Amino acid sequence: TGPMPTIHINAPEGAFAETVLFPGDPLRARFIAENFLTDVIQVNDIRNMLGYTGKYKGKRVSVMGSGMGIPSCMLYAKELITEYGVRNIIRIGTAGGLKGTRVKDIVVALSASTDSGVNRSRLSGYDFAPSADFELARRVVDAGRAKGLSILTGTCFSSDHFYHPVAGL
Repeated sequence: TGPMPTIHINAPEGAFAETVLFPGDPLRARFIAENFLTDVIQVNDIRNMLGYTGKYKGKRVSVMGSGMGIPSCMLYAKELITEYGVRNIIRIGTAGGLKGTRVKDIVVALSASTDSGVNRSRLSGYDFAPSADFELARRVVDAGRAKGLSILTGTCFSSDHFYHPVAGL
């Protein structure tokens, strides 16, 4: 038997491409599908977490919202990978609090830290900051710079807090 719809994703088997672009906002997913993909089919609409599959320059690709925060993103990523056979998830979208960045800068995260309790619960209380594959990150940076794009690299941080309860953080 193949993948089955989950309680969070109602797409049929084979609905998602191997690569999924993953903006937080489902309306941004719809915008990307409508403006950058051809032959687009909407494949998910549960909880209005919109997902689409189409083609970009002839290559099959999907785009789906991930929601806000680490728990939502983790839930959708897990189901896409284990139930739908997705192999590549590329987080795209906006970032707040990054000093020195401008609109349209591309940030290639070399590692990612968090204050999330989700990370600690999954890793038996340990903190872990995953790192990007160096060769892949280097190819992305080189390709972007060769096209004249503003590419920034460094460590990123995700917080469970949007409005931190401690002033100044």
